[in-house]
Amino acid sequence: MAKNKTIFVCNECGYESAKWLGKCPACNSWNTFYEQKVEKYTDMNKSDIKVNNIPQPLNTYKGQECERTSTGFEELDRVLGGGLVKGSLILLGGEPGIGKSTLILQLCNKVKGEGKVLYVSGEESAEQIKLRADRMKISNDDILFLGETDISVVNQAIVDLNPKLVIIDSIQTMYSDELSAAAGSVSQVREITSQIMRVCKMRAITTIIIGHVTKDGNIAGPRVLEHMVDTVLYLEGERYFSYRILRGVKNRFGSTNEIGMFEMKQEGMCEIENPSEILISEREDNPSGSCIVASMEGTRPLLVELQALTAQSVFGIPKRTANGIDYNRLALLIAVLEKKAGLMLGSQDVYCNVVGGIRINEPAIDLGIVCVSASSFKNIPIPSDVVIMGEVGLTGEVRRINLIEKRLKEAEKLGFKKCIIPENNKKVLKEKYKLDIIGVKNVNEAMQKLGLK
Repeated sequence: MAKNKTIFVCNECGYESAKWLGKCPACNSWNTFYEQKVEKYTDMNKSDIKVNNIPQPLNTYKGQECERTSTGFEELDRVLGGGLVKGSLILLGGEPGIGKSTLILQLCNKVKGEGKVLYVSGEESAEQIKLRADRMKISNDDILFLGETDISVVNQAIVDLNPKLVIIDSIQTMYSDELSAAAGSVSQVREITSQIMRVCKMRAITTIIIGHVTKDGNIAGPRVLEHMVDTVLYLEGERYFSYRILRGVKNRFGSTNEIGMFEMKQEGMCEIENPSEILISEREDNPSGSCIVASMEGTRPLLVELQALTAQSVFGIPKRTANGIDYNRLALLIAVLEKKAGLMLGSQDVYCNVVGGIRINEPAIDLGIVCVSASSFKNIPIPSDVVIMGEVGLTGEVRRINLIEKRLKEAEKLGFKKCIIPENNKKVLKEKYKLDIIGVKNVNEAMQKLGLK
C-alpha cells in the first residue's frame, strides 16, 4: 500500500533533501527549498504484482506515419518536421517580449476549421488577448479562452471540451493544490507538466506549452521538463531587431536544429521565405572588415554578413568582443592569425559581429572570421562578390566542411561570383557551378587569394 512522504526540492537546481535546508549543497543558493509530497510504495510480494503487458518482438509491430496538421506557417512546419503531430507535447521557450504569445495566437487562427482550440492564459486577461487579436485581425469562433492558473480546473476544461489544440501560457504561472511550493518552482513545473501530458496523451490532443527562459537562455524550471516533452522550440532574436529565429533543439517527429525565420510587424509575425537575401541586403558596396559567409542551420543554407573591427588598445590587455559567435572561438582564431599569418594583433582590440542578431555556432565560418579580421587590421576590403567558408585548425590548415553543395547553390542563386572553400571539398565536387570556386589549404593561401597578404 502507498505511503505518503514529504521531501524538499531546490527551486534552482532540483536537488532533493529529506529535510529543509537553508543553503542548497549542490548550487549554493539560499532559501530555495520547497516542500513536495511524494508517494512511496512499500515492498510487494510476487503474488501482488499484476502482469498487464507482455513483451513482444519488435518486428511484430507495424510502424505508422504520424498524423500531422499544417500550422499555416511554412517556416513553422519546417521546424516541426511537417506540421503539428496529433497528441504531441510541444514546449516553446523564449525571452519575455520576444513574440511567443503573438506567434501562438496567430497559429490558433491558422488552424481555423480543424477543431476547437483551448487557449489557457495565467498571465493575461481575456481583454488583453482580445486587444492583441484585434490588432492582428484574428477572428476565429473556435478559439476558446480560459483565464486560470489552477491546473485541476484546466484539466477538467480539457476533458469537457476535448479540443483539437491546447495552449498553456505559461507553464510557470500554473500551480497545483497538491503541492505547497510556489507557482513556477521546480516541483510545481514538473508536476503540472506531468498532469498535462497524461491528460492530453490519453485523448490525443496536441498541446503547446509556453515557457520563460532564464538569464542563461535555458527554459526556467527543471531540466527534466525538456525530456518530458516531444518537441522543444526556442524563439530567439535581439529585442531591438525585428527578426526572430525559431529554432528546434529537440524533435521526436523530425530533424533537430532546424530554423524558421520571422519578422515582427504590427500585424504579427510574418514569414521570411529567403533569409539570406534579407540578411545581406543592407551591406555597403565594399567596406573593409566585412565579408559574406555560408552557414548551415539544420538543412537550410544561410548566407550572413560577418563584420570585424580592430583598433589600437589603450589598455595593457586588449579587448575581445564577440556578438553572434563564440567568444572562445574568436580568441582561438586570433591566436592562429598571430602565429601562422604573422599579424600582430596582441595590441589590438578586436570586435566581431554577425549582422542581424543571429547566433552561429558551426565551425564552417572560421575562415570568414580570420579573413574579416585581417581585412579590418590591414584596411583592405574583401570583394563584395565573394563567399568564404571553411573550418580552421590550430595549425592554420583549412579543413573540409559538410553539405558544401547546398552552400554553393545558395551562393550561386544570390548572384555571387566567387567562393573560397577548403581544398579537400573542391576535390570531391561533382556538379558544375557558375561560380569561380577557389580551394585553399591554409589561412595564408586564403589571404593571398583575397589580396590580404
